[in-house]
Amino acid sequence: MKYDFKAIEQKWQDKWEKEHVFEAESISDKPKFYGLVEFPYPSGVGMHVGHIKAYSGLEVICRKRRMQGYNVLFPMGWDAFGLPTENYAVKTGIHPRVATDENIVRFTNQMKRVGFSFDWSKTIDTTDENYYKWTQWIFLKLFENDLVYRNTALVNYCPHCKVVLSNEDSQDGKCDICKTEVVQKSKEVWYLRITKYADKLLEGLNEVDYPPNVKTQQENWIGKSTGAYVDFSLKNIDETLRIYTTRCDTLFGVTFMVIAPEHPLIDKYADRIGNMADIRSYREMCAKKTEFERIQLVKDKTGVKIEGLQAINPVNGKEIPLYISDYVMMGYGTGAIMAVPAHDQRDYEFAKKFGIDIIEVIQGGDLVKEAYTGDGKRINSDFLNGCASKQEAIDKMLAFLAEKGIGEKGVQYKMKDWAFNRQRYWGEPIPLVHCKQCGIVPVPYDELPLRLPPVENFEPGEGGESPLAKLENFVHCKCPKCGQDARRETDTMPQWAGSSWYFLRFLDPDNADSFADMEKMKYWLPVDWYNGGMEHVTRHLIYSRFWHRFLYDIGAVPTKEPYSKRTAQGLILGEDGAKMSKSLGNVVDPLDVIEEYGADTLRIYVLFMGDYTSSAPWSAASVKGCKRFLERVADLSDMATGVGSTPALEAAFHKTIKKVSSDIEDMKFNTAIAALMSLINQISDHGSLTVDELKTFLLLLNPFAPHLAEEMWEKTGSSSLLAKASWPAYDESKTIDTTKEIAIQINGKLKGRITIPADLGKDAVLLSAKKEPAVQSILADKQIVKEIYVPGKLVNIVVK
Repeated sequence: MKYDFKAIEQKWQDKWEKEHVFEAESISDKPKFYGLVEFPYPSGVGMHVGHIKAYSGLEVICRKRRMQGYNVLFPMGWDAFGLPTENYAVKTGIHPRVATDENIVRFTNQMKRVGFSFDWSKTIDTTDENYYKWTQWIFLKLFENDLVYRNTALVNYCPHCKVVLSNEDSQDGKCDICKTEVVQKSKEVWYLRITKYADKLLEGLNEVDYPPNVKTQQENWIGKSTGAYVDFSLKNIDETLRIYTTRCDTLFGVTFMVIAPEHPLIDKYADRIGNMADIRSYREMCAKKTEFERIQLVKDKTGVKIEGLQAINPVNGKEIPLYISDYVMMGYGTGAIMAVPAHDQRDYEFAKKFGIDIIEVIQGGDLVKEAYTGDGKRINSDFLNGCASKQEAIDKMLAFLAEKGIGEKGVQYKMKDWAFNRQRYWGEPIPLVHCKQCGIVPVPYDELPLRLPPVENFEPGEGGESPLAKLENFVHCKCPKCGQDARRETDTMPQWAGSSWYFLRFLDPDNADSFADMEKMKYWLPVDWYNGGMEHVTRHLIYSRFWHRFLYDIGAVPTKEPYSKRTAQGLILGEDGAKMSKSLGNVVDPLDVIEEYGADTLRIYVLFMGDYTSSAPWSAASVKGCKRFLERVADLSDMATGVGSTPALEAAFHKTIKKVSSDIEDMKFNTAIAALMSLINQISDHGSLTVDELKTFLLLLNPFAPHLAEEMWEKTGSSSLLAKASWPAYDESKTIDTTKEIAIQINGKLKGRITIPADLGKDAVLLSAKKEPAVQSILADKQIVKEIYVPGKLVNIVVK
């Protein structure tokens, strides 16, 4: 048959939708499979080829699972709150609601054109009031359980977007949305106490099937360390500075301390400090730096010695100077550190610059050149002298600190609490009320959702307040507790809020009484397989695991972890090998590919272009090659006659079924497709195949190129849909070769090949090799020195 993709693709997409082929049963006696992909932000530009690759992996898995008899849930929705849409509204005057609805329609149509087998009956939209009602409900539960608090802090502020950003949203010191460099700003910030769940998040990693690099990134992001809290007293002041260190064994080498420029101790004892003018000047300089800039290791060391305050080393009683420096932050640890310049390179460089003593306490290295960070024998360390074991020295020091009452064993985390508010309009309103009489009061549950009010001006205030702060009718309200005049919270939630629980709402999207029915959650949870981008494994993945574990702790969900398995796809790069970007002009529009080559060609290509988990450049030539492959598949219809199996092809079919089945599970889609290409070559070499064999081929092709496969399936006379057919089985005994081709070498040089029975013994193989005419002529006047047989591969005869 002729491969006319324009005639068949819409036909089968309409038929699948009409017959509700991909709609999951809410609860079933069938085994379940919940496949989840990261739902997209519906931008105005529509999908790009990266979306196609991201969804195609589990698309293949889910189509195969349905054919294996599973009740499959493969949903799609929209993570639609966020700054880009609001910025677009500011620029164009088009309301975010209108723009979002238009974008969702565009994305939906594009996805349907690709032929994705999503269950469109369970679509969700995070900006829908019936959805964010439950986002607000979860927030209030967090608030009830003391996991929400407000604090004044120096925050990352984007002057362009006019919004506070978490550390996660301003990596490398730039806004994730607009790439503007962020600045530090003192603001009231709402936080979620995610740090209270640090240990549970780490423990949960033992219960899931995540790639090692994903687990490692999560562990590093949480950053748990075991060490000691140590109290340093101040000279002639009834005050202590508590520090945290993972190397308490080096305390005898502490020769100075550094505190954050913002440390409250400075203002408390300002009258004792002789150089407050210098300190204030340095503080002003630090306030202009982002957190990213301040904590960089490779930079000039700056600081100011605090004249008038000195600390006391608690283990030897020595007086040590106290400095302020920008690399110490109030938000990290205790806002104070001990410095051991002999064994920490940053401390070493600081000490060299400011002329501070450097005392070696671990033998080794050359302190004239640099700090020694290796292990060795303890010296200049009193009761630790001679100790060569790091852990033994730490244990002895911990016992000493506890005995003297000057310290204790402790744990710290690199992860900080989650800055949870944004000063913008297009987000979930935070359901809290500020009352002068009662303090902060939650909006009653029966008043949810607290709806976003209509606005005309989306511009945030110059002071960084939300556009909602300008709406008198929204701001002014009555306190739910005492009935007196009160003010609503005008900040909104970050975009991460709605995506932290969306996988639950897919189970029961129309439920008005709860975010999801418990019986449905018991059936479907956890998600069996979640695929997404590596860029989300330390933010979204941690946030959603946190929310889910909290919901488990309050009895709202039946599982501790939301996702059993997590995988990640690689990027699709431009043909130039660079990341696709409008500015570089190397972006590929998937609709352009569909128009020219068809959806099945696009689907095949994004999975055949290389290892699924690795990045690979786009190749227009390879796209054409995939189209030619599908044209060859279409030609099989003209070659198929009769029923049953072809003896010459039987082993090849069973091997291909086995390989494609296995490769799909291992996400080796490129080699699965290559196996189908190899099989079609063998069929072409033979010149024919049976109709039954054609059907088997189409069953294997279906997850990858379902439109063509369905069309050819129909032409075989099948009345039922291929999408509902059963996945083919293979006979293991028929995947084993009965014969093998081996190479014959003489003195390591190839002289011929022979085909032998697979179970032929060594002596018989050597005899067969020596009977080959080309070999016989060489051996006629030679003496055989040695005969080597590598089973199933080669014979090498050494002669002289």
